Amino acid sequence: MNNPTQHRNWILGIHGRLGTALALAIILVLAVPATGSAQAQTFTTLHSFDNTDGASPWAAFLQATDGNFYGTTAGGGPDGYGTVFKITPSGTLTTLHSFDGVDGSGPYAGLIQATDGNFYGTTGGRGANGYGTVYKITPSGTLTVLYSFCSQSDCTDGAETYAGLIQATDGNFYGTAFIGGANGGGTVYRITPSGTLTVLYSFCSQSGCTDGAYPYGGLVQATNGNFYGTTGGGGANTTECNGHGCGTVFEITPSGTLTTLYSFCSQSGCPDGAGLS
Repeated sequence: MNNPTQHRNWILGIHGRLGTALALAIILVLAVPATGSAQAQTFTTLHSFDNTDGASPWAAFLQATDGNFYGTTAGGGPDGYGTVFKITPSGTLTTLHSFDGVDGSGPYAGLIQATDGNFYGTTGGRGANGYGTVYKITPSGTLTVLYSFCSQSDCTDGAETYAGLIQATDGNFYGTAFIGGANGGGTVYRITPSGTLTVLYSFCSQSGCTDGAYPYGGLVQATNGNFYGTTGGGGANTTECNGHGCGTVFEITPSGTLTTLYSFCSQSGCPDGAGLS
């Protein structure tokens, strides 16, 4: 699936199914009857987005060092490309930035607050080359694009970043790109606070993409210093999941050596799980 349009259609389908699942989860929670031993709970809506101030806040927000919460909306805002917002614990929302396409669009991932006090995040689309960006934004709302994906020929640096970043112990940021890379199956990358990006690994480097493909989620850094993540496709079991493969769990060193730890659907009937397809 090397056609970018196919990738976008696939990921939009995933978003649609996730939206349905989220709505269902809310209905189920509200429908659970109170029991005699259960304590009464108070639910307060802090803010309802109206599209002008953003729409579709996919990612969880974070509480920053100032005590306020910061997050993103994947759509809405003046240009419809999403926003970065701040909201106080009492519910006062401030739009810090509205994406205009030039600086990216569709920030599906949330933010991290780095050691310098600023926030860092990614967008899934647009930017200088149409395939997403990595950005820095100050607590007051000044946004700087650090990198636009697909800056390299044939998008060998990756494209369409739906996952957020982590700041590792070395001070750099690490993340995944959903598609692109040397083989079209996505990448793991490192980016410095000043915006220098290095591709650590291109998925689908092995025959049949047995090393995985399409990393939708982000990374975690473990106590051993290595990074761990998942891919939504590829893996050793490539005949299931509509031909995309069923996904993997992987480990990757800071220098870029990748080890596939597990390929989903390794058990008959896939009781061990399978990637979104």
